[in-house]
Amino acid sequence: MARSPRYVGAQVAGALAGVAAAHTMFGLPLFFASRRARAGGAQLFSEFVATFGLLSVIWGCARLRTAAVPFAVAAYITAAYWFTASTSFANPAVTLARAASDTFAGIRPSDAPGFVCAQSAGAAAATLLFRWLVPALPRDAGAVVVPHSEEGRDER
Repeated sequence: MARSPRYVGAQVAGALAGVAAAHTMFGLPLFFASRRARAGGAQLFSEFVATFGLLSVIWGCARLRTAAVPFAVAAYITAAYWFTASTSFANPAVTLARAASDTFAGIRPSDAPGFVCAQSAGAAAATLLFRWLVPALPRDAGAVVVPHSEEGRDER
């Protein structure tokens, strides 16, 4: 938990750096607010489902094959882009980045808080489910959350 603020900061900084890089490549202003509406129950439920599924993939892989987590996450996000109405932001940092880009993938800043709430609820629901299904999961998850740590690392 003590590392959480640093991880959040790194994700947000990385997301915004990605927006700036993409906008620079296409000759756009570095940051400009999106005007793309993404409001309503269907969009919010889609974000709940996208985030619940993403965390389920992570928690599921963490138990048996931590080395597969990055590949499973990439496959899931690619699929969720197509099967969710929201195009699967599934991460508050991604939501903030997409609010800073008025492209087809953007989200109005006024719609972003609803997405972040839905993502938080989806993440909490998946975490609670997997802690119930796999009580040892918090110990096993250390290898996924902090893969550079030698303690608890699984090289399978």
